[in-house]
Amino acid sequence: MAEIKIAAQTRTEFGKGAARRIRRDDKVPAVLYGGGVDPVHVTLPGHALMMALKNSNALLNIDMGDSHHLVIPKQVQRDPIRGFIEHADLLIVRKGEKVTVDIPVHLIGEAAPGSMVMQENNSVSVEAEATAIPNFFELSIEDLAIGSLLHASDIELPDGSELNDDAEMLIVNITAAPTEAELDAELEEAEAEAGIERDETDEEAAEAASSEGGDDASGDSPASADKE
Repeated sequence: MAEIKIAAQTRTEFGKGAARRIRRDDKVPAVLYGGGVDPVHVTLPGHALMMALKNSNALLNIDMGDSHHLVIPKQVQRDPIRGFIEHADLLIVRKGEKVTVDIPVHLIGEAAPGSMVMQENNSVSVEAEATAIPNFFELSIEDLAIGSLLHASDIELPDGSELNDDAEMLIVNITAAPTEAELDAELEEAEAEAGIERDETDEEAAEAASSEGGDDASGDSPASADKE
């Protein structure tokens, strides 16, 4: 993983008011910690940090002018509406040091026709060198038959990485795709539980009318019964 260099400024103001002023300048308050050093409070350029953190396990080289720190994101707070970064906790790491991170799992290929792919877990926890964290793992489902299962142990890990999850943790379950009738039945059941009544379709109305007409034709009319 390539290092992403970001220039930082030491932060001396604290509190909500100071944080708001920092954000108005399109900057982000952040804390660097770990590595046996005291926490370092900094401000980072908002756009550069946002672009760098498009990968959740990005390796950042924080340039303090007279010093540098390699860090990985530990906790990132975002505005729930607009999505911009409000604050970042960044963990200081060193080359050769191992860290535990969650790595996304991307499925590639197409399973067998008539099947449905259920991805039970979207990521796995691994222990990897801080400077060699994979962006993601690829797991092939090409031509997998219905009933196939893929576990965490089926993911090929790079050298120097170790699985931190249970090797038997289910990642992918290949099941039979439901039929249209099964989908309709599930929908009707869900609507019934929610108290939703369906409008009668034209076909259902025609079938009902045909059935009623057949019953009248087969039986005696009230008039004929009176005559007898």
